[in-house]
Amino acid sequence: MLIRSVPPHLRHPRSIFPGMPNIMLQLAATPYTLHFRRPAPTSRGVLTTRTIWFMRAWDCAAPDVVGWGEAGPLPGLSRDDAPDFANTVAAVCTRFNQAGISDVTAAQAWVEQLTAAWPSLAFGLEMALRDLATGGRQQLWDTPFTRGARGQPTHGLIWMDDIDGILRQVEAKIAAGFEVIKLKIGALPFAEELALLRTLRNTWPHIEVRLDANGAFSPVEALDRLDSLAEFDIALVEQPVRPGQWGVLADLCRHSPVPVALDEELIPIRTPADRVRLLHEVRPQFLIIKPTLLGGFAVSEAWIADAERRAIGWIINSLLESNIGLNAICQWTSAIGGAQVHGLGTGGLFANNVPSPLQLQGNQLYRLSSQPWQWPDITA
Repeated sequence: MLIRSVPPHLRHPRSIFPGMPNIMLQLAATPYTLHFRRPAPTSRGVLTTRTIWFMRAWDCAAPDVVGWGEAGPLPGLSRDDAPDFANTVAAVCTRFNQAGISDVTAAQAWVEQLTAAWPSLAFGLEMALRDLATGGRQQLWDTPFTRGARGQPTHGLIWMDDIDGILRQVEAKIAAGFEVIKLKIGALPFAEELALLRTLRNTWPHIEVRLDANGAFSPVEALDRLDSLAEFDIALVEQPVRPGQWGVLADLCRHSPVPVALDEELIPIRTPADRVRLLHEVRPQFLIIKPTLLGGFAVSEAWIADAERRAIGWIINSLLESNIGLNAICQWTSAIGGAQVHGLGTGGLFANNVPSPLQLQGNQLYRLSSQPWQWPDITA
């Protein structure tokens, strides 16, 4: 059975919390396991499943209008990847439901308190509340993309593999129309990776190449390796060294012939003061903005604003979300990111993803009104 509304046993929270007549907004969360179509190799191991939580927000006065969100830390990466995450989700929903919050603005202010310790949960709640505020139609922003009039370009992500496998992936992406390719480096011997890039550049000299080192370079070797990569007209290298080495990163950002982007470096930052200090001391060329890791759209926009004040570029990336989270990130990107090529997922990784209007055509994602949402029965 497919549902759009909150189930009957969740529609009347006044009966659950007697003596609290001012309750208006309510939250609920249900875990859901996404299954990868094929094992997905990453810098932190091979993924076959991913657990997320579908977040739902509604007003007791109109319980059939439901805002949907998605929360879920990525194991080994997210700040809130903790054994008690499921209990925290349940406890947060209970506290919210008992707080007597009567409007979305107050609810969003309440959620901001979660961003420091529980960023992916704050992201899911912010998403659900914004969806509720805009009518529960999964159209969180009004842009040509959200209306289906324009596509949103994305890069072609190349999964870790051997040299031949990587080249086959690149060839397929370029044949499909991708003009920006992102590759992981650091898993293979560096000499082999240089040979791969030489082949790639000789075969496809016109494409933009972005690299993600995931902290694979040691501080001693990092600058020499970036010097070697400069031969191949690399657009940027994400996180060349492990997070936490601000002095090393600052030196790389000053002297590297290849632009440096910060990615994992942003994850531990919890306060605006620390954010400003990082950007001031390191002065990277780019930031990789992942709302799931940073605590949602409002926090991500604060990162972007602080970056732009220092002439630092930025690129938005999704992070293995289901179509619910991906839809929100794509819409937000279309509202603030213009025609720049960002790193957005395509929704095709999971065998049991939520069917949605998102569709990849060439190198662009479209939101097609002819393909309606089909909501899972998450009450079973």
